[in-house]
Amino acid sequence: MVSSSSNTFSLSLILFISFFSLFSPSQSHSKVSLELYYESLCPYSANFIVNYLPKIFKHDLLSIVDLKLVPWGNAKLRGNSTFDCQHGPYECLLNTVEACAIDIWPQLERHFSFIYCVEDLAYQGKRTEWESCFEKLGLDSKLVNDCYRSERGNELELKYADETNALQPPHKYVPWVVVDGEPLYEDYENFLTYICKAYQGTDAPKSCTQASYIRVSTVREVEAKAKHSFCVMERVMPTWEKIRSTVASWMSQMNFLGEV
Repeated sequence: MVSSSSNTFSLSLILFISFFSLFSPSQSHSKVSLELYYESLCPYSANFIVNYLPKIFKHDLLSIVDLKLVPWGNAKLRGNSTFDCQHGPYECLLNTVEACAIDIWPQLERHFSFIYCVEDLAYQGKRTEWESCFEKLGLDSKLVNDCYRSERGNELELKYADETNALQPPHKYVPWVVVDGEPLYEDYENFLTYICKAYQGTDAPKSCTQASYIRVSTVREVEAKAKHSFCVMERVMPTWEKIRSTVASWMSQMNFLGEV
């Protein structure tokens, strides 16, 4: 059940993002790149987008950050430019919807507001209500609907597949957070610390001088909070191993039938 306070917070965040984007100074030459590789129905991805990522807006960090969202995650390519998603066809749908939103509304404040709304619903177990985000935000649903139902949506997802598969080192799970080219691994929730540390400009936000954002977590702290905090990439079984597994299963069945 979505509370009125949750809806109020969502709308307040959306308004704040739009307002801040109008008045924040441009410092693109010294901005820190922040990349999020994720999939729409991974609960940890949704949690990060809804409860952690908005901190760059609330803590005056937008002026020093270039945020990029890549909705592909642990999906698998098949033949004929098709793919399967870890959490099923509905995740493929929402991944493509969010890819279309990024393409149609390249301004961060517009596509992030939409993706935040969709992921907030997914996080609350209301993924099928994602189309309500158009009305909430006053956005044209036709643009996104035409995109994800056409070849354009598929092309965007294949582009994100290439970007995700080209990661070095390769991603192992999602959310996979990268700051200035360096993956944060299990410490992704502590991403503000890494942004402040990576920033080389002369006008560091006040947030970066706070002790809570300049302290790097210890290995023990990272390991303690990392348990079950990501969706692990499914292991691809080599062909020879599939054959061996199939033969072993067949022999087991034959032995069982022989005993009956």
